[in-house]
Amino acid sequence: MSTAALYDRDFYRWCLEQAQALRALSAMRANLAVPLDLENLAEEIESLGKSQQRELASRYRVLLLHLLKWSRQPRRRTRSWRSTIATQRLEIARLLRQNPSLRARRGEELAEAYEEARTLAAIETGLPLATFPESCPFTLEEIEDPEFLP
Repeated sequence: MSTAALYDRDFYRWCLEQAQALRALSAMRANLAVPLDLENLAEEIESLGKSQQRELASRYRVLLLHLLKWSRQPRRRTRSWRSTIATQRLEIARLLRQNPSLRARRGEELAEAYEEARTLAAIETGLPLATFPESCPFTLEEIEDPEFLP
């Protein structure tokens, strides 16, 4: 796949590959007609890709927070919570369509997001942290399933 096509189909992967190529060019100490700060350019492009990764983690965190609240506070369920759950799932699906190589990072991002969501759920609900399981009680398939509610 050409780099232009990759840019359109998987921005995350494109950023990582471009950063790697810039670092390789820097290592070769290429004599360019116009001096470029290749190492810092590589860092900046890599950070653009990592912003996609951070967005995925953030979306998982918000989704998990609302799934935890939904599961532990049935009498407080609102359409707003349900809407937030649906919105996060739609945005996660969009992000993964636009950056398919992020799929490989879902498990890791989900695990970190759950720890944060658990802490936030305890704060927002006023329930003890022990109310919420130490490890995520939902499977990845359930989390991303548009129909699933605990």
